[in-house]
Amino acid sequence: MSQVLHTPPPAPTAPGEDDLAALAARHGLTVSGARPSLTEYVRQLWGRRHFILAFSQAKLTAQYSQAKLGQLWQVATPLLNAAVYFFIFGLLLGARRGIPHDVYVPFLVTGVFVFTFTQSSVLAGVRAISGNLGLVRALHFPRASLPISFALQQLQQLLFSMLVLVVVVMAFGSFPALSWLLVVPALLLQFVFNTGLALIFARMGAKTPDLAQLMPFVLRTWMYASGVMFSIPAMLADKDVPAWLADVLQWNPAAVYMDLVRFAMIDGYGSSYLPPHVWAVALGWALLAGAAGFVYFWKAEERYGRG
Repeated sequence: MSQVLHTPPPAPTAPGEDDLAALAARHGLTVSGARPSLTEYVRQLWGRRHFILAFSQAKLTAQYSQAKLGQLWQVATPLLNAAVYFFIFGLLLGARRGIPHDVYVPFLVTGVFVFTFTQSSVLAGVRAISGNLGLVRALHFPRASLPISFALQQLQQLLFSMLVLVVVVMAFGSFPALSWLLVVPALLLQFVFNTGLALIFARMGAKTPDLAQLMPFVLRTWMYASGVMFSIPAMLADKDVPAWLADVLQWNPAAVYMDLVRFAMIDGYGSSYLPPHVWAVALGWALLAGAAGFVYFWKAEERYGRG
């Protein structure tokens, strides 16, 4: 018998990466969790606008749900801080220098309320991703929704506080006028600035959760350098400090937004207290922080909640 040899068929070769990519593209498949384009990312965020608003309102309601006074702490906390600062800085340390006595209390309360808006937005942003990992890992949505929602929560809290601020300002002789309308663009610009900071620190906090322990010290230093308790030009008037240092202190964003709200609402706080081109500076800070923060956060979109 003759032996017949059969040659086995060649083993199938695995498709290469290029072939797989072409196959996926042909059927409209994309990489799971891949970062969308910047334009698409903005579109996705707009589509989640109702979630962002509802999430911010839920967080605001739950913030003081365990306290007996409830939402009153939204106003009581900054007012108590203002009372402490008035006693320490206004009475003991003489920080009222250059400010009329009937102006200092609304000056101080306005500064505390407005700076707390920025401070709380940053602190909430640091924990926006690291404190909501369960939500981030369970659901698919643009992660920027979280820090934006937290910044919006702080804006809503500030609006509650503004009702008390109006009472304080009127009690010291400043009554509603057309200049009060300037509060609206000032707070909108500050909101954009705060949102940008929240996005920046949300990405940093997602990678380094210990940043949440450091930020209160950084923010406290920023507060003392921003003129919350004193007028920067009046305090530096008789000090031998370089001119550039005085400009840096006056043009830092926290001081700029506080000064704009003070100028709008307090009759005795005139334009002499403001740095030159203050509205242009406020707009520049808002655009810079808002755009840089959004792009910086978006670039790490696919990495949030992993590891």
